[in-house]
Amino acid sequence: MNFIEYLSCPPEVVLLIVVTVLLLMLSGMMSASEVAFFSLLPSDLRAIKQKGTVSSESVLRLLKNSDSLLASILVVNNLVNIAIVICSSKIVDTLFRFHNGTIEFLFTGVLVTFLLLLFGEILPKIVAQSSNVKVALLFAQPLVVLRWIFYPFSYILMRTSGRVGKMAAPNSDNISIEELADAVDMTTEPESEEQKILSGIVGIASREVEDIMRSRIDIKAVEQTMTFTEVKRVIIETGYSRLPVYNEDIDDIKGVLFVKDLLAHISKGDEFGWQKLIREPYFVPMHKKVNAVLEDFQRQKFHMAIVVDEYGATQGLISLEDILEEVVGEISDESDVEESFYRRLNENTYLFDGKTHIVDVTRVLDLDDDIFEDVQGRAETVAGLLLEINRNFLKKGDEVSAHGIRFIVEAMDGHRIDKIKIIVSNNNV
Repeated sequence: MNFIEYLSCPPEVVLLIVVTVLLLMLSGMMSASEVAFFSLLPSDLRAIKQKGTVSSESVLRLLKNSDSLLASILVVNNLVNIAIVICSSKIVDTLFRFHNGTIEFLFTGVLVTFLLLLFGEILPKIVAQSSNVKVALLFAQPLVVLRWIFYPFSYILMRTSGRVGKMAAPNSDNISIEELADAVDMTTEPESEEQKILSGIVGIASREVEDIMRSRIDIKAVEQTMTFTEVKRVIIETGYSRLPVYNEDIDDIKGVLFVKDLLAHISKGDEFGWQKLIREPYFVPMHKKVNAVLEDFQRQKFHMAIVVDEYGATQGLISLEDILEEVVGEISDESDVEESFYRRLNENTYLFDGKTHIVDVTRVLDLDDDIFEDVQGRAETVAGLLLEINRNFLKKGDEVSAHGIRFIVEAMDGHRIDKIKIIVSNNNV
């Protein structure tokens, strides 16, 4: 039994076949254009601009309104595909008579869909992906004409999709810090200055004040009962432009003294009441986000904040310079004293300050950033790392090890670990 019967091929069917082939070529042109135009890199656009031809100008003009271009491509492509399906159905119905529904479906549905996908979508997009500049230049002028012809349809599509998008995703502009960090990693060269700065900007949004503050033992401050001579001596010794002022102990901060406020009174003696120049302090909790503190600095025109814990005790100090250094790296001016936080004693032995951040230690030793992640706990400095590993106070000469790296306490400042010798084995280097 025959499932399919050939009828005849009248002249109008030949015309329909020619039209269908042309429509299939147009569909392939639209698919190729979509890939070509929207895969152009900045370097490709610069090369196109330098050509100075009519086609290159058309490419740049089309990309100035990329939404309209995409809408036009989609409208034309879908209308053409619908026309191909209609013409194909008419051709098949005229040429053949089917005696089995399954065979008819396979012939008219699957075969037409396969040809449409192969020649109208897959092959054109493969070609466009490998030769996007050539394809964009080739189809630029026809697309200008098509965009003008189908502008009413593309305009309606843009307006409708824009409104639906706003209704369906009102918070679509919100992206997570992780997504932003991934985007920075993918769009910049590793280890480049741009990558470091962008990573720093992203990083401060997730870091807390306690991660970058100067601890209370490193705070340089003046006591409220000091004479003017003693205050001037502290200013000269520290070189800071702002100094916290406390009463009796560092947990009772009364204000901040700006050195510039003293300039007009620099020649006065101890009878001068410098305390009247103290400004109101700004306090921040130690778990506040760094980017929130930066916003406060900008809004209230502060440059320094006192960091306190939940009991109101002073835990440290954070300045605008500390935040900026997290983004752009160490900032030094003419008043800074160059002082390295480590010394290399020999090929595998280093001497570090106990307050050095762990990330700086791993950078100097050329180790993985997360090598101590399993043992560091909440420690931020190398001294804190030793306490986390040992789980007890250490004294001069004590040694601890982690991941094949030896840490030896070289100097103490009271109960504080001041200097640490680090010995790295050849396996870790």
